[in-house]
Amino acid sequence: MPESIPILKNPHLDAMENDYLYHININVVNSRSATDIERRFGDVKFVCLGGTKNRMFALAKYLRHILQLDNGEELVDISESGNRYAVYKVGPVLCCSHGVGMSTMSVLLHELLKLVRYAKCQDPVFIRLGTSGGVGVTPGTVVISKDGYNGYLRNEHEVAILGKRVVRPANFDEKLANDLLRHAKSHCGYDVIMGNTMAAECFYEGQGRLDGASCDYSEADKMAFLQQLYEKGVRNIEMEATMFSSLTKHVGVRAADVCVTLLNRLHGDQVNLTKEQKEDFEQRPFSVVGEYIKSSLCGN
Repeated sequence: MPESIPILKNPHLDAMENDYLYHININVVNSRSATDIERRFGDVKFVCLGGTKNRMFALAKYLRHILQLDNGEELVDISESGNRYAVYKVGPVLCCSHGVGMSTMSVLLHELLKLVRYAKCQDPVFIRLGTSGGVGVTPGTVVISKDGYNGYLRNEHEVAILGKRVVRPANFDEKLANDLLRHAKSHCGYDVIMGNTMAAECFYEGQGRLDGASCDYSEADKMAFLQQLYEKGVRNIEMEATMFSSLTKHVGVRAADVCVTLLNRLHGDQVNLTKEQKEDFEQRPFSVVGEYIKSSLCGN
């Protein structure tokens, strides 16, 4: 498949002389012609996203090492002056923090999608790396998402636009998910599977937990809900997958979601890991995605 520049789905962008990507503090001037943005970001092939600044800094350091791009210079947060998100560039990879949940990630995602368009990046791949609650899987299992399910157990994402309910399918790129799984199977010494992912609107009630500040359902209700998820092929729960998959699919950009499970929700709601276990588990998506990026850049 020949590489192409993202077109996106907003004809108004073509009429804009300037576009200030406010939340990452990058100003695109005269975006329709060759600009400094192309020079700075035109080589980007992969955009990796994760919840916290520290995690994305750690990922940037890891990728710089395995891609042999460590020139001894300090990693710089390109968007630090914006005081909202962190963005690190390691060769052809951007590592960006998105916060917690779909609303905060949506802001970043819109601006990053516009950035790769203005920079004329060729077929950029967006990958989210994170942690999640497992559904019927052993803690430490890495789940590569196939489809995203919302809190109503539907394979879709809904958003209110101009007072109307807009529903879009929430599917990740099938070939990308399979390629990630294939590379992971060849080198990982832990369980890596493909499964559906539920994205909840909140951490507690929206995920059927019993330990929030409010809970109007029984443990039996919770277990019945989790069983429904399992029967739909859902193997983990997090808070971004439906928005992430639906928006990238809508604008024609390939995307994947790679999350490690910190617990099996069928066995409880609290994460009970040692510091060493947590650090090991959180490194696993780095390894899965890092191996894929390394192989892709080598043309293998």
